[in-house]
Amino acid sequence: MTNEQFSQLVERYEKLVFTICYQMIHDYQEAQNLAQETFLSAYKHRDSCPPENMKPWLARIATNKAKDHLKSAYMRRVVVSGDDTFEGIPATDTPDQIYVSNEAIELVRDKIEALKEPYHMVSVLYFLREKNVDEIALALGRPRKTVQTQIYRAKLLLQQQLGKEGKQT
Repeated sequence: MTNEQFSQLVERYEKLVFTICYQMIHDYQEAQNLAQETFLSAYKHRDSCPPENMKPWLARIATNKAKDHLKSAYMRRVVVSGDDTFEGIPATDTPDQIYVSNEAIELVRDKIEALKEPYHMVSVLYFLREKNVDEIALALGRPRKTVQTQIYRAKLLLQQQLGKEGKQT
């Protein structure tokens, strides 16, 4: 596909791609960014799609970009004030709820830090630093399946420990 053909493709489907992104995330500016990312990704892989499937191919890329954006750590954060003082805390929480929430976060963080190997480093990287399984496997030099199993077992250990903690209070 030539650059001229790709430009025509962008002109033909730009509204469709933007609409898909906007309908999923409800943010005009971010939908524009995701539409641009969609076409950038499509340009990089333009030779891997047959011309008769361009429309559904672009729609799938746009949908995946929007889903990735919604799942991202950035989107999970909530900012209460403009100065980011209360980042991550929903605006409806009272000071008591904020305190209890912060205490719970600290309790979970302490439990993760207290895990013994082989679960400690895997848990720190996965839960606290939000690394994915492949990144952890590479960083620790462990097989991917081993890391997945260790994350699963660490979750079970944490659930047990936090369950006991909840029953004591």
